[in-house]
Amino acid sequence: MNMGQSQRRMNAGLDTAIWALVGQEGTISRSYVRGPGMSDSRTAGRNLADAVHYLCVLHGRHPGVVDIAAQMTTDPIVQGWMAQVIKAFADERRYMNKLAVAVGPQPSTPGQAESVATVNSQRHALEILSRSDRDGCALGAAIALVLDWVAVRNVLDRAATRLGMAPIPLGLPLEGETLAVAAHYATTPGIERAILFGAQQLVAQHRGLWNLLEARHLARVDY
Repeated sequence: MNMGQSQRRMNAGLDTAIWALVGQEGTISRSYVRGPGMSDSRTAGRNLADAVHYLCVLHGRHPGVVDIAAQMTTDPIVQGWMAQVIKAFADERRYMNKLAVAVGPQPSTPGQAESVATVNSQRHALEILSRSDRDGCALGAAIALVLDWVAVRNVLDRAATRLGMAPIPLGLPLEGETLAVAAHYATTPGIERAILFGAQQLVAQHRGLWNLLEARHLARVDY
């Protein structure tokens, strides 16, 4: 097997690993996100409001994950992809913040101060991840964010629909384009590992957020 064949096989494996990670451990895999608590139950309004507010804390401020990660590479193909994502996430931030105003204050929940501290810590962790000088790590986080955001956006759109607002178009690159960026940049096994690590860490933070939101929902039920 020559080097070109080896590289293509490695990159194909990376594509599969990232896609499986997002599908099996990302937002779409969370039973709380898929369940009635986020759609048609009597508590859905409060749960959606909670989610909108905490998504704003995690991703509603500038600079975000991709804005920071874009500074970590000069590769023209990656930069082109990043530019599209940065523009799309500027729209997403406006959408999130508009929804946060429309849904009103967060529902009263025991342990509010601890919850705020946890999500602020998550945001700080994402900032550190996005500034990583390990080549490929920040890109992996950005790639996982874009892929996972489709499911995250579904939650935001449910909140918008409930409020009688029209969801805005999603301007992020398609999954194939995003995975192609990972394949393009993974020129060594070390970079491949760094991309996957960054993706894993981003997905872990999202998983932690949904776990927190589910715990807050249960606390309100018992309150």
